[in-house]
Amino acid sequence: MITFLACITLLVAGFLFYGRFVETRLFKADPNRVTPARYRADGVDYQELKPWRIFIIQFLNIAGLGPIFGAILGAAYGPVAYIWIVLGCIFMGAVHDYFSGMISIRSGGRSTPSLIGIYLGKNVKKIMNVFIAIMLIGVGCSFVTGPADLLNSMAPVSKLFWIIVIFAYYILATLVPIDKIIGRVYPYMGGALLFMAIAVGLALIFKGAGGSIHLTELTFDTLKNYHSNPDKNLLFPMLFIVISCGAISGFHSTQSPIMARCLGNEKYGRPVFYGAMICEGIVACIWATAAMAYTGGPEALNEAAAAGQTPAILVNAICRDWLGKVGAIVAILGVIACPITSGDTAFRSIRLILSEALHINQKPIINRILTALPIFVVAVLVCSFDFSTIWNYVGISNQVLASIVLWTTSRYLFKHGKSPLYTAIPATFLTYVCVCYFMVAPNKAGGLSLPINIGHIVAAIATILVVSLFVAHNRKLHPRSDSK
Repeated sequence: MITFLACITLLVAGFLFYGRFVETRLFKADPNRVTPARYRADGVDYQELKPWRIFIIQFLNIAGLGPIFGAILGAAYGPVAYIWIVLGCIFMGAVHDYFSGMISIRSGGRSTPSLIGIYLGKNVKKIMNVFIAIMLIGVGCSFVTGPADLLNSMAPVSKLFWIIVIFAYYILATLVPIDKIIGRVYPYMGGALLFMAIAVGLALIFKGAGGSIHLTELTFDTLKNYHSNPDKNLLFPMLFIVISCGAISGFHSTQSPIMARCLGNEKYGRPVFYGAMICEGIVACIWATAAMAYTGGPEALNEAAAAGQTPAILVNAICRDWLGKVGAIVAILGVIACPITSGDTAFRSIRLILSEALHINQKPIINRILTALPIFVVAVLVCSFDFSTIWNYVGISNQVLASIVLWTTSRYLFKHGKSPLYTAIPATFLTYVCVCYFMVAPNKAGGLSLPINIGHIVAAIATILVVSLFVAHNRKLHPRSDSK
């Protein structure tokens, strides 16, 4: 109980204090500055929305089932997952989300590849246009096949039928103005996700205080890898890839610019971008704790997983047992609707990236249709692949993108006369994690299955090279004061 409550407290404190520091000292948000939502308003993608609505949409865009399923899978490693969720969320993930949104605002609402190109170069931008588009198609397709399987198990018609239904929704949500579907429906879905998390969190507190469940504490004795297969599921670097959305996720950087186009004042950037990520960290803490407590501890959680208890099954069981009939309804809504509401914005983001790259005006509906058509043709083909295969590569691609966005932010800070260390240190760490993962992860998880010692050596060399390139580039540029 102490560990769980301490983690929630630290996350809230992170928003209040470190988030404020990032907003006022590093970025210097200006409430008097006109935002793209106003000077580029087009009634489609650039459209001012109310701050509370933007917050809920941003939260749902970046969350989906990531902080639930990822946290449950991460809890298999034991209470050490708390450290990554809390520290990663405060000092890496929330900072990453804030800057990816606010730099977009300062750059006229540009998408992630364009922002990377501004600070890391045009050649990098070209690579990232392709890389991010492929990753987003993977995310979108993963959030088609997964929900389709669940819907078909509940209402057996055919998986193909449900795939068609979900794709039809995706096409509609991708093409219509931001306020027509996403702006109206998402607040309800986001509210349901928050309700589920808060209800489960309160159940944890009351049941833990009453002694009906045991909450595993983080101590020196429990600071170890509890995974049932530790040789293939190494604590480092696997944990930092398994838990992404609850700590840091590159996918978020593709979503923040969507909301940057709708924000009417820079003063709302911290609650929307930094705050939504802190909420996601809280959700991740709740579900990591719930998974361990419900099954009887990290060892029992691994036994349940070996017996076929997937995160979806555990979420359903926990909600039914702890929240009753209402919980069962919310669980179904969350497990099915939440991934869909991240999938549609993945495709919307691809449309915006493609339109920027090809300089296609997105106000006319025919231009949006022509831009989105090839995207969905490719997506339909990708959906023929197995869900788990797609998701394995999405996971590592996600963190690679996060590290690149952190390096982009570091470059931004340096160019504007701020210390880049606040994001360069997290970028260095995540670069090391990603390279090490590539080296040592099992083949089926997207790695090379090399010995751990080789993985660390290669990761160290690659990270040193990346840091050296960053320093060399900065030496060519004299820092100047932030005149913006």
